[in-house]
Amino acid sequence: MSRRILSVAAALALALAADAADAQAKKPAPPPAKAAGPGQACIDCHEQTSPSIVSDWRLSRHSAMDVDCISCHGDGHRTKDDFAKAKLPTPDTCAQCHEAQVAQFKRGKHAWSWAAVKAMPTFHYQPVAIREGLKGCGGCHKLGLKSEQETKELRETSGGYGVASCDACHTRHLFSKAEARRPEACQTCHMGFDHPQWEMYSGSKHGVRNALKSQKAIPETSAAPTCQTCHMQEGNHEVRTAWGFLAVRLPMPEGDPQWTADRATILQGLGVLDPQGKPTGRLEVVKAADVARLTQEAFDAERTKMVKTCTQCHSQGFARKQLEQSDGLIRDADHLMAEAIRTVAGLYQDGVLAKPKEYAYPFPDLLTFHDAPTPVEQTLFVMFLEHRMRAFQGAFHANPDYANWYGWSEMRRDLVEIKAMAEDMRRVAKVKPGAPAKKPAPKK
Repeated sequence: MSRRILSVAAALALALAADAADAQAKKPAPPPAKAAGPGQACIDCHEQTSPSIVSDWRLSRHSAMDVDCISCHGDGHRTKDDFAKAKLPTPDTCAQCHEAQVAQFKRGKHAWSWAAVKAMPTFHYQPVAIREGLKGCGGCHKLGLKSEQETKELRETSGGYGVASCDACHTRHLFSKAEARRPEACQTCHMGFDHPQWEMYSGSKHGVRNALKSQKAIPETSAAPTCQTCHMQEGNHEVRTAWGFLAVRLPMPEGDPQWTADRATILQGLGVLDPQGKPTGRLEVVKAADVARLTQEAFDAERTKMVKTCTQCHSQGFARKQLEQSDGLIRDADHLMAEAIRTVAGLYQDGVLAKPKEYAYPFPDLLTFHDAPTPVEQTLFVMFLEHRMRAFQGAFHANPDYANWYGWSEMRRDLVEIKAMAEDMRRVAKVKPGAPAKKPAPKK
């Protein structure tokens, strides 16, 4: 019996040894060692000074394709004292290999994010740390294309950070496509006060299913749309939407005079139309920054792409109906917004509230943001940029709570507050709507 056990054990040992030898034979041979390239000196130094940079680069596809430090940063930086000579990559640097993606990016809204934020009147009043120091608006809007002079100034102010664009999603120095395909890659910028898309998405059924799939609670093949599924169809780097950022567009709606009037009021509050309804110089800024669709054809092209995306999981009838209902919420939100704008504009026109001298037209400037000078104007700003944005964005991102309680409901409350404040101000000034305030009698 003991000899039999020993024989079986010996046979098993031989079989395991044969399997191990077979597995070793099938294991691919390690790649041959590469000759040290021109960037090897950079690698040797930065492995000591900033090892995680080198570690990420080694994990990237770039390292396997001989794309080294010099390929992107040039060879000007050679010592610890001349670090300023290291070039910071721009989209054009990436275009040497990724021409199609960079061309798409340059046509899209992200490429104009720096121009868009600079177009905001009071952006220039913010602390330098928030602007060029990239601790606030500039931290995300740095993504946009910049002139050579702006690039130089940004580098000096921000300590050398924030010049490139592609690395906002493909974080340096790994530059991972898998990372950029994850919805979390969008979270840093698309969250918070005026654009909480991350919060809306992650709490929606789409986001919940994506999280469950990531946790392997549902099968890997389950339908779970990400931000990129809807906004980067087939990997397109333009990242456009039908309504644009502020949900105002041209041409005016046909057959709906109320919405036409309301949208005109909002455009006047944005300074895009003058009191007579004619385009102003700001319209050219809106065109340049690509923050709105200004033709029916442009809107229809983006809407068609979205319907096609939705029908990967839903029927076309269902998809179109959901999008149309979200359009309808914009119409209803615009009616509340326009009434609030007209209320504040009426205070200017009747002399109850002093119109800031920097406002070109007798309308509150919705783009002054937190620099609005009085509580009633501050409430109007919050109504527009926080609550109206949440109402329509919540609808399109399939998040009922944002659309209703954080959006529509708050707009209703804002309007009540604005009208109550206006009434109090008129009572103090003893001016009824449409009646100019009495000028004080001259002193004797």
